[in-house]
Amino acid sequence: MKNLVTVVFIAIIFFTGCQTSKDSIVVFHTKYGDMKAILYEETPKHKANFIKLVESGKYDSTIFHRVIEDFMIQGGDVNLKPNIQEEDRVDYNIDAEINDQFWHVKGALAAARQGDQINPNKRSSGSQFYIVQGQKMEGPELDQLAEGRIYQQKQAKVRELLAMKKYAHLRNKVIEMQKNQDLEGLQSFMEEADSLIAKEFGKLEVYEFSAEQKADYETIGGAPHLDGEYTVFGRVVEGLNVIDSIAAVRKGRGDKPVEDIYLTVDLEEMSQKKITEKYGYEYSNEEK
Repeated sequence: MKNLVTVVFIAIIFFTGCQTSKDSIVVFHTKYGDMKAILYEETPKHKANFIKLVESGKYDSTIFHRVIEDFMIQGGDVNLKPNIQEEDRVDYNIDAEINDQFWHVKGALAAARQGDQINPNKRSSGSQFYIVQGQKMEGPELDQLAEGRIYQQKQAKVRELLAMKKYAHLRNKVIEMQKNQDLEGLQSFMEEADSLIAKEFGKLEVYEFSAEQKADYETIGGAPHLDGEYTVFGRVVEGLNVIDSIAAVRKGRGDKPVEDIYLTVDLEEMSQKKITEKYGYEYSNEEK
């Protein structure tokens, strides 16, 4: 009898746990309609920060201040709100949580940030985000883009090499070729630099898009050149047409919409099980 009671008690606890495994769906309200987004548990710092800002009402009455058609819509700059009080400002950054399993497909929700020159660790803005619109790309275009990223990586390593004291003679040689516009010589130098790069830094990282990434970019579209550079922490799962409507508005200086597009943001509670069934996002825990 005692064992039976124990089993029943454990079953009740398990059932209750399953029932209470819920998560938050983000709802963006705009004059063009609503967008719903899920937040990834694999980017916990960004998820917790975003939820905190939504719950405190920080995003309400912010605008989409930068909009580029076929690319993305950017908003969430709390500090642009008129008459903002000092204590309401968001001036902190968040450590990058770049995850290879999330890429910049259409609808991706990602954190804006400052450029690499002043932000080499790719830390995210505390409040600004962007939602990808992008465009469709074919396989050969994606392959070319991947090759370009490898070449950019190589250029960065060459700059590091030429900054080393022991390679001053090579630096002077490159400077001379640049002065003389010796493109053939510069190209030859870049081709021969592989051995020096391998010696000083090891082999360059091979970059390529996965079959799944290619399928998404070919059928759904997105902004693949941003992959690995910014933290993607969620995805719009309803209201993709709203992205298109906002992206198509008339813009002025700095890609700012001529007419302000305000948004309010709130949260909608939903069970993890329903989120998985409805939107296909799998949680790492077993309680759904």
